Amino acid sequence: MRTQWAAGPWLFLAPGLLVVGGFSLYPFVSTVAHSFTDARTLTAGRFTGGANYREMLADPMFWTGLRNSVLYVLGVVPPLVVLPLLLALLVRRSVPGIAFFRAAFYLPVVASVVVVGLMWVWLLDDRGLVNALLEALGWGRVGFLGDSWLLLLSAMAVTVWKGLGYYMIVYLAALAQVPRELHEACAVDGAGRVRRFLTVTVPAVRSTMVLVAALSAVNAFKVFSEVYLLAGPAGGPGGEDTTLVMLVQQAGTGLSGRVGYASALSVVVFVLTLGLMLLVLRAHRGEDR
Repeated sequence: MRTQWAAGPWLFLAPGLLVVGGFSLYPFVSTVAHSFTDARTLTAGRFTGGANYREMLADPMFWTGLRNSVLYVLGVVPPLVVLPLLLALLVRRSVPGIAFFRAAFYLPVVASVVVVGLMWVWLLDDRGLVNALLEALGWGRVGFLGDSWLLLLSAMAVTVWKGLGYYMIVYLAALAQVPRELHEACAVDGAGRVRRFLTVTVPAVRSTMVLVAALSAVNAFKVFSEVYLLAGPAGGPGGEDTTLVMLVQQAGTGLSGRVGYASALSVVVFVLTLGLMLLVLRAHRGEDR
């Protein structure tokens, strides 16, 4: 009876442990192991030590992908921390028709990223709606998808637009926990809306802002779909808009895919993502002190 009782919790945990071990832990260990080999799609490969990592550091495309991934984080995280908070403050008001705007702001979240990407491609194409409006206003057409920097900024705009509704819901949950008495006390002291926002709302949701910053930074650093759909498989003009995750896809797919090199890239992406998340959390702890 004692043996059965002691094994009982493990029996309940066994299905979840099998799923995590089979679909998360084993692929991770296998990726790390393959990163030290010259394995390809149809061949197991042999141990090559750190050859893949040395080749990666000497590859100009790796530094291009790293630059774009870092720029993506810098361009996406600040808007996704601030704008959803402002939206949450707007839609939490009880006014007629606010339910429609709540649903409209959240709609991009549930939409497929492929559908969203294609929609923005149609909008930003040379013959798309945005350029048609610019031409009608006499400003001339803009090559959003033909210029490497404009293309990267357009992909950032898609990421921000799609993520606004999700993080708005996160902020709404946090704002519901802010005591109304604090706002009333500040109002009695003569503080305006901006002052109440800076002295009451922001400190009350600071931990949520850190959470949003960490989640959006990790997702931005691992961006793939938005850039892939707007820039194409080649990564834009001359591959200048390629990100690190796109490099993994380019190196590891196909019958002659370099699985070993792609695994090394994946390990580097994991390490950099983990370091980025720890950096955000460390900065938050430093502010609390």
